[in-house]
Amino acid sequence: MDSGEKRDLAAEREICGLVAELARRIDDHVRRRVVELELTGPQAVALRELTGPMTMRELALRMGCEPSNVTYIADRLEKQGIVERQAHPHDRRAKRLALTAQGAALREQLIKILSQGSPLAGLSYEEQKSLQDLLLKAVR
Repeated sequence: MDSGEKRDLAAEREICGLVAELARRIDDHVRRRVVELELTGPQAVALRELTGPMTMRELALRMGCEPSNVTYIADRLEKQGIVERQAHPHDRRAKRLALTAQGAALREQLIKILSQGSPLAGLSYEEQKSLQDLLLKAVR
């Protein structure tokens, strides 16, 4: 091992499996919960990640997908009156997505709905914070 540290390869493999399983459960949870809001899973993720005006490229990065996928999702959300495209204040070639008043209200509902029965709900605040800190350390 080039770092000079002992590594437990079996534990590493198990961690990878657990992270993948947690991601699958979160994805399933999102898809089940957003049906009542008449959103698709990707629309809900976009709405959850849209914490303020941002470019589609920024949103794609947050969602972990290609900008072309966000374009399709944004088109659908715009038709529903949930988001609007705005001129970028510093780059006249770029557009930013922003929530409409209806979109902000829907996002609030979404956040509430997603917190109910979440796969992470069994963890205390401190445990969630510890998990967040460890995952951040692992991805950096």
